[in-house]
Amino acid sequence: MRLDGAVLASIDIAMRKASTAVLFQANSEAVWEYCKPGAPAPGLELTNGGLAPFGGGMPLRGPDGEVIGALGVSGGTVAQDVEVAHAGFAAFEALTR
Repeated sequence: MRLDGAVLASIDIAMRKASTAVLFQANSEAVWEYCKPGAPAPGLELTNGGLAPFGGGMPLRGPDGEVIGALGVSGGTVAQDVEVAHAGFAAFEALTR
C-alpha cells in the first residue's frame, strides 16, 4: 500500500528493505554495520540487485523461528519507517501467536 503523497521510489525502497531483511534474516538496518565504509564488507549494499541497509525492513518468522517473509516500509523518515514497521510486526505477531 502506498500513502498519498509518498514518492514513487518508496515502492522499490520498501521492497528492497524487505528483501534485505529476508536475505540476512535480520532487521534491514543491522546490515549497515557490515557494509558501511571501514566495515568488513564495504559495498555489500550493491549486491543481490541492491540492498536497503537502513531502517524499515523486518523479517517475519513462523512458529518454528524460520523466516517466512518480511515487511518493508518506506515513504517517511527512517525513524517513521521503523515505527510503522514495528507496528506491522506487532500486528503480525498478534495474529500468528
